[in-house]
Amino acid sequence: MGVQFYIFVGTISNTRPKNFVDLTSVKNIIFDLGGVIINIDYFKSIRELEQYCTAGHTIEYSQRAQSHLFDLFETGNSSPGEFRQHLREAYHLDATDEQIDDAWNAMLLDIPAERIELLRELGKKYRIFLLSNTNAIHMKRFNEMVAHSFTMPSLDSLFEQAYYSHLIGQRKPDAIVFEQILEQNELKREETLFIDDSIQHIESARKVGLQTLFLEPPLTINQVFEDAVS
Repeated sequence: MGVQFYIFVGTISNTRPKNFVDLTSVKNIIFDLGGVIINIDYFKSIRELEQYCTAGHTIEYSQRAQSHLFDLFETGNSSPGEFRQHLREAYHLDATDEQIDDAWNAMLLDIPAERIELLRELGKKYRIFLLSNTNAIHMKRFNEMVAHSFTMPSLDSLFEQAYYSHLIGQRKPDAIVFEQILEQNELKREETLFIDDSIQHIESARKVGLQTLFLEPPLTINQVFEDAVS
């Protein structure tokens, strides 16, 4: 694991690049899902859902902030049926269950094959984990995606352990999520790298003491680990 690499993103300082990771001390990697493994477009779902709004409502959902009804769904405090009904009531949606699910899943674009292969290779060198703010409808969809495209039973099979917010009842950026992963898997925080494309999640992980990498577009994990798996 004696690999050292530099990532150049944005302005370069006099000492080291803005995004720098020294893998010589890393033994464990926690990956975010949307925007890191799965290509995602939040606004595509919003546009699809707003087509069913009968009163011209704007739906409050983005990478940084969202309405409380989305928080409830992502922490498992509402079922898919309750979520659909909450959407109908909050935004005056006139849509069937299938139409809502299709619109809600529209943000899930694709999973590039090279990312799946990278995770397989990294799993041979590091203990790798998945941590995602997600929900039951999305989980069903992305597992269908990997089963169809990569003949895998589920995305979980690539990781030692997968943590989905709606199943564990907690979501990023709450510090308890990171502490739970560290404790349950006996990980040392200084040996653990967390990769996410949401800066608020990165900031929380840093406060916990994890090494972090903010995967700011257009940077991809394949570019990040190009030398580590060669």
